[in-house]
Amino acid sequence: MKIAFYTFGCKVNQYETQALRQQFAAAGWEVLDFAHDAPWDAVVVNSCTVTAEGDRKTRQLLRRLRREHPDAAICLTGCFPQAFPEAAQAMEEADVVTGSRDRRGLSQALDRFLATGKRVVELRPHQQGEAFEAMSAESFGRRTRAFVKIEDGCENYCAYCIIPTARGPVRSKPIEALREELAALARSGYQEVVLAGINLSAYGREYGLRLIDAIEAAAGTPGLRRVRLGSLEPDVIGPEDFSRMAAAGKICPQFHLSLQAGCDATLRRMGRRYDTAHYRAAVEEIRRRFPLAAITTDLMVGFPGETEEDFLESLEFAKDIGFSRIHVFPYSRRPGTRAAQMPSQVPQEEKRRRAARLIAAGEELRKEFLAQMVGTVQEVLFEEGGAQGQTGYTPNYTPVTVQELRPPQGQVLPVRLTSLLGEGCGGCL
Repeated sequence: MKIAFYTFGCKVNQYETQALRQQFAAAGWEVLDFAHDAPWDAVVVNSCTVTAEGDRKTRQLLRRLRREHPDAAICLTGCFPQAFPEAAQAMEEADVVTGSRDRRGLSQALDRFLATGKRVVELRPHQQGEAFEAMSAESFGRRTRAFVKIEDGCENYCAYCIIPTARGPVRSKPIEALREELAALARSGYQEVVLAGINLSAYGREYGLRLIDAIEAAAGTPGLRRVRLGSLEPDVIGPEDFSRMAAAGKICPQFHLSLQAGCDATLRRMGRRYDTAHYRAAVEEIRRRFPLAAITTDLMVGFPGETEEDFLESLEFAKDIGFSRIHVFPYSRRPGTRAAQMPSQVPQEEKRRRAARLIAAGEELRKEFLAQMVGTVQEVLFEEGGAQGQTGYTPNYTPVTVQELRPPQGQVLPVRLTSLLGEGCGGCL
């Protein structure tokens, strides 16, 4: 029996899909590539529901799969059915529907459908006290970096966000299990790991631990050369954390510090737990500890009640911080959140205008950041070859391309960055 997987969304979803691939392979399935190896006997769609656009893409893919692969068993799993179970059950293209709980149960649910021909829908709501679901991913294809999911769930309940419903309460991978997974990845030859979570900054709270404990465990793993972090919440990461990160070594100076808005009035309406002064102080501490650190972020435009003045304040704050990259997205109205019922919803056309202006500013900031990199020598972890040469990434995640006849994939080599090249830099060994 042959099966393929398609993943929407974040690094956590990518990790969970890889864990599912391994589980199905262990159960005797032949795991194929979604893009190139059709037809298959079954396909799993791991969904994302952060935005309404994500839901639309999930529906569109299911309809296409049913049309183009009428004989395949289609499984829908992940955040969308967990957050919106009634909507997911109504999507008859899916033969099996599960959520973001009990990933191990997906293969059994599919087996039942194949044995009986009867649709299987298993959606259990999250509840306080549930444990972190044990899973691991030991192989990431040809990638030279590995993701490690160390945390799940979020309890912040920001006004715009459905994720606490989709992912449930905070729970963390036990530290000993984390050490074992990190050691296994090092033995498999991975030189870089990315610690990921739904609310990564909340790691360990049920054990009396903090994220820095997981970071130090990763940095202390023999064989691993780099430790990279997923998205961080600025309200729970402080100067002591950054000091310990710097002392641990191996920590990549790339920090995705979630902002959402650079205007204090908008942050209060969003229910965020920090203000711009706190955020600025965190950035300054990072830059003090990590020279040439890349500070990336998410910025939302058009949140309910955002005035033109609020938007301009957010725009100027972004320019002042000098982000190396900004992920810009218009506010998406989500049923089940406080913001969906707020007055003064911003028209779509105005959201698009603001997004375009912020994207343009972000592109200029990106060029300024890359210009600082030119002339420096950086340790580059090479990953893949292409028409322009061999590409890899610096510790601060700047893509670097060099012209090499024998691509040094999987190696970390010093490279002098000589020029700007697209979204990254060109260099020479």
